[in-house]
Amino acid sequence: MEGCRRVIDRFLLSLSRSPMKEACAEFLGTFFLILCGDGVMAAITLGRLDHAATLVSAFGWGLAILIGICIAGGISGGHLNPAVTVAMACMRKCPWKCVFPYILSQYLASFIAAALVYTVYYDAINEFDNGIRQMPPDVNSTAQIFSTYPQAYVSIGACFIDQVVGTALLLIVICAATDKRSTNLPHIQSAVIGLGLAAICLAFGQNCGAPLNPARDLGPRIFTALAGWGLKTFSVRNWRWFWIPVIGPHVGAVLGVWLYHFFIEMHYRNYELLFNGRELERTEEQLPTVCITKPSSVSSNERMLSSDGTEVFKISYKNSEKETSNEVPQKEEAPQKTSEDPASLLL
Repeated sequence: MEGCRRVIDRFLLSLSRSPMKEACAEFLGTFFLILCGDGVMAAITLGRLDHAATLVSAFGWGLAILIGICIAGGISGGHLNPAVTVAMACMRKCPWKCVFPYILSQYLASFIAAALVYTVYYDAINEFDNGIRQMPPDVNSTAQIFSTYPQAYVSIGACFIDQVVGTALLLIVICAATDKRSTNLPHIQSAVIGLGLAAICLAFGQNCGAPLNPARDLGPRIFTALAGWGLKTFSVRNWRWFWIPVIGPHVGAVLGVWLYHFFIEMHYRNYELLFNGRELERTEEQLPTVCITKPSSVSSNERMLSSDGTEVFKISYKNSEKETSNEVPQKEEAPQKTSEDPASLLL
């Protein structure tokens, strides 16, 4: 009994270490996203809510991602999307060592969530299609509950562009919502992202159903292929469709983060520090005018070298109420300032 307890304790300890804890958070957040999203699609399809399908699905997915980010955001950042994970890694906002665990968790969670939706709605699906699993555009098709399928009149090239554009817009929304130097809305980031997703689904959901998430499409598609729909879920458009909701969002996500970087992020003050990952926090209590002590008079505990060889001094920000401090890098070869001369620091 004691040995079993030790094994369990070691297992729980391993889960609490990075990147396992982030992978667990991504699993639960993605599981909730796909469970609620596919549940909304099941309600639309099985209830024949064709007149309100676009509006209901858009806000259903928007609310699902809002809550999914709230679930996983505090641990992993709440990516819930392989394309988002890769894009953030390309911008060095997510370690590359976390990419594979994140993506594996996201695909696994989407597969299991689709299986649970199928189990919950099994009787309703059988009643709807008489036990014969059918594909779009059949009137009794149920495959669209789990994955997306393009309209018959849309070309493959247009489908790919649709996914690139939609996912790029989604990543711009995500970057803007999480950018502390722009909106700085820490308490409503998930709401902004959810509303952004709903807007994109309303604007670009007509052609392909706005997958925008490889895990949202591929995981459930694999499940439906195993659950009775067969390889028809992959052979749509002569096997030329199923890869578009997987590759297109990755291309669009990387494009979106770089567009935001070039048009917004790189124009901030202190950009060099931002690019190197050492952000300067701005607070209302800090004033732009500060006093810096002479480097030669700085004590050893106030003077240090950063990892890149930059000499760092402690600078005090003073106002009428309180005094706060921050660390600002200064190159060794820079001209030294005397204690009598004030320096201005723009944050």
